[in-house]
Amino acid sequence: MDTSPLFQTLNSITILSQPLKDAIAGMLVEGQVKKKQQILKSGQVSQRICFIKQGFVRAYYDKGDSTFTNWFMDTGDIIISVYSFFSRKPSFENIEALEDCTLQSITWDQLQYLYKTFPEFNITGRVITEQYYIRSEERAIDLQTLTATQRYEKLLAQYPGILQKATLGQIATYLSIKQETLSRIRAR
Repeated sequence: MDTSPLFQTLNSITILSQPLKDAIAGMLVEGQVKKKQQILKSGQVSQRICFIKQGFVRAYYDKGDSTFTNWFMDTGDIIISVYSFFSRKPSFENIEALEDCTLQSITWDQLQYLYKTFPEFNITGRVITEQYYIRSEERAIDLQTLTATQRYEKLLAQYPGILQKATLGQIATYLSIKQETLSRIRAR
């Protein structure tokens, strides 16, 4: 049994054949990203899909003088600018390391090769895509149906160490509230 965190994640979706695992392993590039380093900048085309072997990241976009956090991702998550990576168009968002990270990645071309050569991998890709859509819709629903306090509590449950990794401003914009509101919620 492969104990690599990436293969554990992929095998939890569907058991990968050894030739597929060998192909992925042969393509993977592992790299280190320092805290506050940009993994992707808005305006760039996302070339790689990454697995967070260790670390914590956020995606955000700028609007005027303000910055808004779209999402956070933690160790064991797959990070990607979905729009840019799949459309092959420039990204609207930035992806930034909030702590030192170890990332493993493959390119868009390599992913397409895996899909074509190993049809079984299409199931894995579909499930990962479904998980992203579910998370995205859940976030949209939460913003409409949960109170600010409920959204904050849910974020803390999902990412227990987030207060040590992200700034209060980043958390506030993710929750779609002002930092002063977040401070009041935390004071309770």
